[in-house]
Amino acid sequence: MTDSAREATAATQARTLVRRAATATLATTRAGSGHPFASLVTVATLADGSPVLHLSRLAAHTRNLDGDDRASLLFDDRDGGGDPLTRARVTVFGRIERLADDGLARRRFLARHPAAAAWAGFSDFAFHRLIVEGGHLVAGFGRIAEIESTDLIDPLDSAHPLVAGEAEIVAALDADRARVAAWGRQLAGDGDWHVVGVDPRGVDLVASSSDSRAFARISLDVPAADAAGLRTELSTWENYGKGSEFT
Repeated sequence: MTDSAREATAATQARTLVRRAATATLATTRAGSGHPFASLVTVATLADGSPVLHLSRLAAHTRNLDGDDRASLLFDDRDGGGDPLTRARVTVFGRIERLADDGLARRRFLARHPAAAAWAGFSDFAFHRLIVEGGHLVAGFGRIAEIESTDLIDPLDSAHPLVAGEAEIVAALDADRARVAAWGRQLAGDGDWHVVGVDPRGVDLVASSSDSRAFARISLDVPAADAAGLRTELSTWENYGKGSEFT
């Protein structure tokens, strides 16, 4: 494998780990003492791949961010089973900002975490995003790569039709229940799979039961700019029979 191919594979793995995740570890700097401070948080992404968090200003990590907005998020693939240290993980770092216009962030976050709607209207909660400055991927023993921010965050200039039409595209894809079930089964096993989000790089799936939620993602080789392009790339993905997000 050439260096450029190796870099492309690392970037794909890093993007997929971030975009597929339901939770992450948020690292901030503890106010007053300066100690590293780690918290478990639920996450989603904007269409460009920027991580989104729903934080209460009463939480210690939010108070930490008021004093120092630098932060990192650790995303991992421990659900894959086996020794967790052999599984892929990526640390993404940058600065956290509160979103003044949170319409897209709200819709994408609540699609992945519908229970959060119960407190999304509370005055102490707000949506935030990580302004990504870079990442550090560990994809297994000896497989380590630094990831540029431009490999994690996608420009959306040409993808406006896809972003603007996301709700309609999601509804149309999810209406084909047999196809969605086949996608979910191929990626993660049987379940009541539903499409909850699309972006230029892929399609997000969630399967819910009475006591759990499972997440899967179709990652596309070629970014899509609109609904037609997404359909074309999904057909290509199906025809190649990809069974792993990281192939």
